Amino acid sequence: MKAREWGVLLVLSGAIFLEGIDVAMLNIALPSIRAELGLSTGSLQWVVSAYVLGYGGFMLLGGRAADLIGRRQVFLVALLVFLLFSGLGGLAENSATLIAARFITGLAAAFMTPAGLSIITTGFEEGPKRERALMIYGGIGAGGFTLGMVIGGLLTTIDWRWVFFMPVGLSAVLLVAALILIPKSPRPDRSGHRFDLFGGLTITAAIVLLVFGVERATHVSAAWTIGTIGLSLALVALFVLIERKTPEPLVRLGIFRSGSLVRANLIGMLFMAGFFGFQFLVVLYLQELRGWSTIEASLAMLVIGLDVALAPTLTPVLVRRFGNAPVLLAGLVSAALAFGWFLTAGADTSYVGMLPSLVLMGLAFTFAYGPLTIIATNGIAEKEQGLAGGLLYTSFQFGAALGLAGVAAVNVAATASDAPGALLDGYRAALLVPLAAAVIAVVLGAFNFGRKQAVQDEPERELAGVS
Repeated sequence: MKAREWGVLLVLSGAIFLEGIDVAMLNIALPSIRAELGLSTGSLQWVVSAYVLGYGGFMLLGGRAADLIGRRQVFLVALLVFLLFSGLGGLAENSATLIAARFITGLAAAFMTPAGLSIITTGFEEGPKRERALMIYGGIGAGGFTLGMVIGGLLTTIDWRWVFFMPVGLSAVLLVAALILIPKSPRPDRSGHRFDLFGGLTITAAIVLLVFGVERATHVSAAWTIGTIGLSLALVALFVLIERKTPEPLVRLGIFRSGSLVRANLIGMLFMAGFFGFQFLVVLYLQELRGWSTIEASLAMLVIGLDVALAPTLTPVLVRRFGNAPVLLAGLVSAALAFGWFLTAGADTSYVGMLPSLVLMGLAFTFAYGPLTIIATNGIAEKEQGLAGGLLYTSFQFGAALGLAGVAAVNVAATASDAPGALLDGYRAALLVPLAAAVIAVVLGAFNFGRKQAVQDEPERELAGVS
């Protein structure tokens, strides 16, 4: 790659790293935020849920906006909004301001993330160069999720507000670099094209309700959850009807004929469900059961961040040698083994005893994140790359919400008694949720990806060698 291409890639990788650490840092700062602002449990839940709703609900709209308005323009505006409202979160003095700031920050991320991904997938030609770029992008993005806990723990010991102010500084640097390095491109030709506003509002409402229903499942009655999710599914059905009839659909339904895209989205949803559920339980296990401090728990999970070094260096080599599908499958198997191993952790297990599980989780991100991104976008027309990225990151976000809601529900149910060992039993029961998600992902990877994707990868490698 040329120097300017490296510059563009590092700016976009910095943006996805920013999004990852923003989510992870907040999770570990929640107890400190509650203590200073005097938030109730319900308000504290909304600090997390507001971001998830903004991010997951508007991702498809963000991806399509990048395709229709211009990827660079959407990326720059979204990054500026992210900067401003992250700063507002750090200045918040009450729950209403903080929740509003988190919602708009999530909404900005919903436009920034697919726009950034589509700049890579359209700016680097399909083949070895794009795959290398996506591996680096995916590795740095995964590092945001895994290192965010550690960085958040360190910043929270100073003041929880630095969890919001640090992204402001990073966003400012990225914004200046993006203005200089990301090349201007002609605005997309929209003559004769209309934006599918009705379809956009319908699918956004459907996804917001779906994520909202899953997020609140452990706090409300079953009837309320069923009603919310039922209304969401009805809106999805309405959206499909709209897209079939409109001449310029927000989501061209034919894109789902790409089996690799559909399978990548399903696996991405399951993978993130497992990771976020696992991360949540490990933090509770270390701090509530073992009595470790925030710093100790954060440093204990530092090893998961090994993907920051391995994903951009080792994974591209393995992909060139074996193809995307086998490397992805190795990552999924690593996740399943990580969750299974942690089931053996007891009330006095040493850190050395937990270490294999944490290392395996780092390897899971190393091998899975980049290949998933490649598989979900390969073969998609340039004009729909923003949409493909929006679909993938919507799946990631919904998976995260699903995993957190699932482990929370099982954990609460399994620790209802005051019997000795109930706390540990609750963690073990809840850990079955990410384990089940990982096992299903492995099955999808082995039987639905395996042969087909390997066959697809081979001609691409041969063609690259010929050229």
